[in-house]
Amino acid sequence: MQHIQDDLQGRWWALEAKLMERFGKKPDLNAILMLIGMQETGKTGDTVDKEAKQDLMHVAVCTLLATSGYYALEGHDDEGWPHFAQLRALPEYNLIEQENFLKDHILLYFQHQGFID
Repeated sequence: MQHIQDDLQGRWWALEAKLMERFGKKPDLNAILMLIGMQETGKTGDTVDKEAKQDLMHVAVCTLLATSGYYALEGHDDEGWPHFAQLRALPEYNLIEQENFLKDHILLYFQHQGFID
């Protein structure tokens, strides 16, 4: 199990380094989720309020976990925001396991986008 965590951590550090190179500062997990939310919605982070930031992060989490069958895109509202249906319960993980679960999905997302190998 430790080897899997080490591999995840190494791949995560490589993604952080690549994003830091691209944006000039090291992003935390929330910043990466916001970035994915902006990518998925086309909304920019320049003028978003706290509620919109939370919405962007929610879109990111749903998008990420849709690849594993936890959510499905139902459609978009009049403002272009995607809406998801939860298909099954999320695994019950402790905080570290939840973070690693999300990180793994984030890495898959960036691989599918062609941003990382």
